Amino acid sequence: MRIVVALGGNALLHRGERPDATVQQANIDRVANALAALAHENELVVTHGNGPQIGLLAMESAADPALSAPYPLHLLGAQTQGMIGSLLARTLHDALPGRPIATLVTHTLVRADDPAFARPTKFVGPAHSRDLAKALARKRGWHIAQDTGGWRRVVPSPAPERILETDIVHELMNSGTLVICAGGGGVPVTADRDTGALTGTEAVVDKDLTAALLAEDLKADFLLILTDVPCVYEGYGTPAQRPVLDASPAELRRGGYAEGSMGPKAEAAARFVERTGGLAAIGALDAAYEIVHGRSGTLVREDLTGA
Repeated sequence: MRIVVALGGNALLHRGERPDATVQQANIDRVANALAALAHENELVVTHGNGPQIGLLAMESAADPALSAPYPLHLLGAQTQGMIGSLLARTLHDALPGRPIATLVTHTLVRADDPAFARPTKFVGPAHSRDLAKALARKRGWHIAQDTGGWRRVVPSPAPERILETDIVHELMNSGTLVICAGGGGVPVTADRDTGALTGTEAVVDKDLTAALLAEDLKADFLLILTDVPCVYEGYGTPAQRPVLDASPAELRRGGYAEGSMGPKAEAAARFVERTGGLAAIGALDAAYEIVHGRSGTLVREDLTGA
C-alpha cells in the first residue's frame, strides 16, 4: 500500500518545549519508531510541519543586526526542510537498515491572487503572552492571533496548486526509496504568466493540504495525518466533547473545526477521499500502525449510503 504520512509540527517539537536541537532529535526518534513498522509493509512518503521551527528562524532573522532585512519566509521554509529532513533521514536510516531514504527540498506553486494573502491565518513560532505578542507585532510588523497556548504570529497560507517536484518523488518511490518531501507545505512560489519564472512568496502553505494534493498526484492509497491528539473530537475542549471515529468527507466538514488547528487536517482528509476514493485518517503519532489497521484514530472514507 502507498501511504503519504503528514507529520504535525508538534510531533517534532511539542507545545511548550524548548526548541533545542537535542529536544527535536529525541522527538524524531519517536517518529522513526512510529513509522518503522509501517515502512516495513508499505511504500511511504513522509511530509512534515514546520510551524515552531520557521517561527524560531524568523525571530532570529528579525533580531540579527548583521542583516539589513530579515530573511523572507520562503527561504526560511527551505531551511526548515533541510534541517528537519536531515534529522528524519538520519534517524529513519538507522531504524530501517538497507532502505534507501532521500530528503527532497520541494516547491509548491500558489496563486499570486489567492485571497489568503490578505487574511493571515497560519500560526508560526512560539506562543507568547498577549502583551509581548502585541509588542513584537508592533516592532516587526507582524500579525498575531490567539492560539490554544497563547498569542502567536500568523502569516498568509495560500492554497497549494501543484507540487513542482512530484514526478521526481514518483521516480524515487518507484526505485524503492522512502521519500521525505513537501516539508512545511513546500517552499511557496508563484509563476510568471508569460515566462513561467518562479518567485518565492511571503507565506507558509498548509502542510496537510499539500500532503493531500501530493497523495492524490502520487495515486496513494492512504493519507495518514499524525498529530498530538488520538482522534478528531467534536466540541473539543468543551463538556460536550466526543470522539469522531468514523466519518465521510461531508460529515467531517460539518464539524466546523478551527481553522488554525484541526480545520485544515479535516479538510485535507476530506479532499483526498473525495478526489481519489482512497482512505484517510487522523490520529496520534505513536498509534500510526494501529491507525492504518483501523484500531485507532479517525477514519475518513467515502459515504457509501448516498446521504
